Amino acid sequence: MGAAATRALDAGGEPGDGADVAVYTDIAEQDLESFLAGFDVGRPITFKGIAEGVENSNFLLETEAGRFILTVYERRVRRDELPFFLDLLSWLAAHGFPSATPIPDRQGRTLGVLNDKPAALVTFLPGLSVRRPDTARCREAGEGLAWLHQAAQGFSGRRANDLGQPAWGRMFAPLARAADALKPGLAPVIRADLDELEAVWPRGLPEGIAHADYFPDNVFFLGGKFAGAIDFYFAAWDALAYDVGVALNAWCFEPDGGFNVTKAGAFLSGYRRRRELDEAELAALPVLARGAAMRFFLTRLADWGATPPGSLVRPKDPLEYERKLAIHREGLALIGLGA
Repeated sequence: MGAAATRALDAGGEPGDGADVAVYTDIAEQDLESFLAGFDVGRPITFKGIAEGVENSNFLLETEAGRFILTVYERRVRRDELPFFLDLLSWLAAHGFPSATPIPDRQGRTLGVLNDKPAALVTFLPGLSVRRPDTARCREAGEGLAWLHQAAQGFSGRRANDLGQPAWGRMFAPLARAADALKPGLAPVIRADLDELEAVWPRGLPEGIAHADYFPDNVFFLGGKFAGAIDFYFAAWDALAYDVGVALNAWCFEPDGGFNVTKAGAFLSGYRRRRELDEAELAALPVLARGAAMRFFLTRLADWGATPPGSLVRPKDPLEYERKLAIHREGLALIGLGA
């Protein structure tokens, strides 16, 4: 099975923008059968680990009732926040958005325990992610993000974005030396960015549930059409246009580091098919995209220094997002896209 197809099996997984990882938890046959005994899904037929995602252990499970993804939550997702994520997935599925749907056990619980760790069973979501999206898929992905924002309306759960703008200064404080080690002289540049972002950060924009990690590997297509989204473990209440900024960074920069205005225009036109962006949101997009680049630079920088030698986790290069920050710092990337 190819990498794209394997990725398509991953209905769990986090944290955002991470790296490949092996399964952390070994599950014995008797433990699996004991866990599944609480569900109406029949006996297991096949069961194998998925070497994708970052901090959790994900397994493809086929039973007499069909195909599922079993996720064992390992370290980074807080246990007390898991009901929010699972309830959100259930809400989205109930309101027509294509996402993996949590399977309740016979007691109606979607969060269980396996090997003394929290675990959940969700439906298998078919589709393929694309590594290098073309313009047409950027347009489809934009419409998919707006669909997600619409489908989440009315969801009563709330979770603050703990990786949002108010947290960035605190995040960077212990990382300044790491920034300078990565690129001499980078720390004062980042400090200046943080000060400026704090001063100009938009307030009062329309808010709702943001995916907050809407990268190409978290979006599936079938026949070139949007087929669903996964990895909701950074979803939070935030400005919806900030979510668009995250996505523009993820979908519209080319491998050579250049910003593809055509792809960005396609993404926005797709988004606006379903949900119009008001004037304030459009005007704020350059700042929001710059801030989103800061968020992913900071988390990559933190992961870069925290990964032990020989680890199976391969953290992504923070300098990719430092280069995106530099482009946004010039203020040219998103000029005119809101027209």
